[in-house]
Amino acid sequence: MASPKKRTATKKERRPKRKICNFCADKVSDINYKDTTRLRKYVSERGKILPRRISGNCAKHQRGLTVAVKRARIIALLPFVAE
Repeated sequence: MASPKKRTATKKERRPKRKICNFCADKVSDINYKDTTRLRKYVSERGKILPRRISGNCAKHQRGLTVAVKRARIIALLPFVAE
């Protein structure tokens, strides 16, 4: 009786390419809530803040990004929801 081939041995493991934090790459010291062009990249069409796994930000900059987006929403630079 021959042993069946293992599926994991025949299938190649595919690791997705790791995303690089744009703020670390640009050496941004602080994220300004007034910079709406940069903040709009991290807000979805419906007005939600993109999560870290999708945006590719590091934890430190993701926390600063959420604070900046929330401040920009309160001052009405960014919308809370899409129309």
